[in-house]
Amino acid sequence: MDLFNVYPINPINIVRAEGSTVWDSQGNEYLDLYGGHAVISIGHTHPHYVEALTSQLNRIGFYSNSVEIPIQKQFAQLLGEVSGKEAYTLFLCNSGAEANENALKLASFHNKRKKVIAFTKAFHGRTSLAVAATDNRNIVAPVNETDNVSFLPFNDEEALTRAFEEYGHLVSSVIIEGIQGVGGIREASVSFLRLIRRLCDQYGAVFIADSVQCGYGRTGNFFSHDYAGVDADIYTMAKGMGNGFPIGGIAISPTFQASFGMLGTTFGGNHLACAAGIAVLDVIKQENLLDNAKAVGEYLIQELNKFERVLEVRGRGLMIGIELPEELGSVKKDLLVKNRIFTGEAKPNVIRILPALNITKEIADRFLTALDERLKG
Repeated sequence: MDLFNVYPINPINIVRAEGSTVWDSQGNEYLDLYGGHAVISIGHTHPHYVEALTSQLNRIGFYSNSVEIPIQKQFAQLLGEVSGKEAYTLFLCNSGAEANENALKLASFHNKRKKVIAFTKAFHGRTSLAVAATDNRNIVAPVNETDNVSFLPFNDEEALTRAFEEYGHLVSSVIIEGIQGVGGIREASVSFLRLIRRLCDQYGAVFIADSVQCGYGRTGNFFSHDYAGVDADIYTMAKGMGNGFPIGGIAISPTFQASFGMLGTTFGGNHLACAAGIAVLDVIKQENLLDNAKAVGEYLIQELNKFERVLEVRGRGLMIGIELPEELGSVKKDLLVKNRIFTGEAKPNVIRILPALNITKEIADRFLTALDERLKG
């Protein structure tokens, strides 16, 4: 049996990692400023993380949710403390797509409605309902097609207001990324997020804040929507939540009432996943990584804006998009091949920077020097 290939793959076999550094099977060293799609939040093989998972595995790695798992409550309490959402409840699953899928279903259970408002260039996952709310026809299978999702222009307040005036009483939920990742590092404006909150309140719809890629401290706020000063009804999360261990979750406003059969999972919230989640939160809290993400991110954005050949720098904290002229679409590849630096892209000429939240100014300077070389070369 061979693998079913779905991604273009760099011919690099990473065999060891520490902090923001990885090494391939040939012993070559690379700087990792992408973290496997924003997953590595506290750095590779952080000692506290390794110890926590090893210790948990030596006791018990898994049992299903048919028994008491006290570490789940410990995780929920710590998440409430670090995120500032103490009054919310937590449902644990295994990925960002699952988180968004369950959030959309929970909203529909809550108000008995079907209509979902999503936005252009959104990416919410590849499961059935999540992919239906994703603005990429290439990954929506015929079985996922539905009239229940309407796509509106991102950050267009007039279009959103008109939509609610037209069919607001049918809207179950509005789902939006605080910063679109796949969409090109595009930030939802403060006024747009506040308008979503007001319209959802007015029409009884559920505000779902997709913080899967842009959340968990990446922007300098815990949830990426927090900069707007409003609370969503449901926050979805994954990626940086487990620093590489598969885990996802939704933080649910206290206005929602749970009932048996509403949501369910076999692997969600297992012992190892919760140990990983707690370790990540421990490090975020103890090492002040929200402040670090904000400070190093501001430094990077300030310095990147000085590059003459950079068309635009977008983002917040350590979620940064660098838009280059189209003729410089090879820069991401050149950074990897010539400078041994992993970055991401939203399209060939938009480089995505999604490093661990504990990177230093020295690491930022290494990247800036390498980018300067590539832009001059």
